[in-house]
Parts: sequence; structure tokens; C-alpha cells
Amino acid sequence: MSEFLRQYLLVAVFGAAAFGLVGTFIGLASIFRPSRPTVGKIENYESGVDPVGAHWGQSQIRYYIFALLFVMFDVEAVFIFPWAVRLEAFGWFGLVEMTIFIFILTLGLAYAWRKGVLRWA
Repeated sequence: MSEFLRQYLLVAVFGAAAFGLVGTFIGLASIFRPSRPTVGKIENYESGVDPVGAHWGQSQIRYYIFALLFVMFDVEAVFIFPWAVRLEAFGWFGLVEMTIFIFILTLGLAYAWRKGVLRWA
């Protein structure tokens, strides 16, 4: 067996050992933990409001979309930083690719703005 395949075998053995340990510990925890379900523990819970009656209202979808927009621009920053550090190595090709990337994200922001997602009121 070549050294290259031996390294993959070593990774596979450690991966199998990790999955085995996790499975063992989860199984042991389910055996030894106390299980005392009560009405309060089984009941649905949403933001501290009881999900019954006339005073209960669902969360608006705009908050989730706002959070997704935040994650989108956070990921954009994660992609732009390494590109900015290695800009000289990428040359014009890297500049054009990043311009296209930023343009697509700007289109997404413009779409969300036009749909009124960014308004809190």
C-alpha cells in the first residue's frame, strides 16, 4: 500500500473512531439521563408567549429575511478579505471576478430594498 493511501486510511480510522465515540456517548446519555416529561416541558415554546389564545402572534418573516441579509453580507466580507490580501497575485482576472461578485450581491440588496424588507416600521 502506498504512503498516500495509508494516510487516507489513517484519516478514515480516526473518523470512524470519532463517530463511534460520539454514538457511544449519546447512547450512554440516553440510558442514564432522567426522563420526566411534564406538561410544561412538552408544550410548544415561542419567545415566552403562550401559543394559544387571541394574544399570540407569529413572528414576521421580515426579521428572518433581515437576518439572512446580514449573513449574506457577512459571507461577502469573508470572501473579500482573502481576495484583497492576494489581489496582486490574481491580477485583472481576480479584479473582474470580484467586481461581478459584488455586483450580484448589490443586485440582491437592491431587490430587498425595493421589496421593502429593510423597513422596520
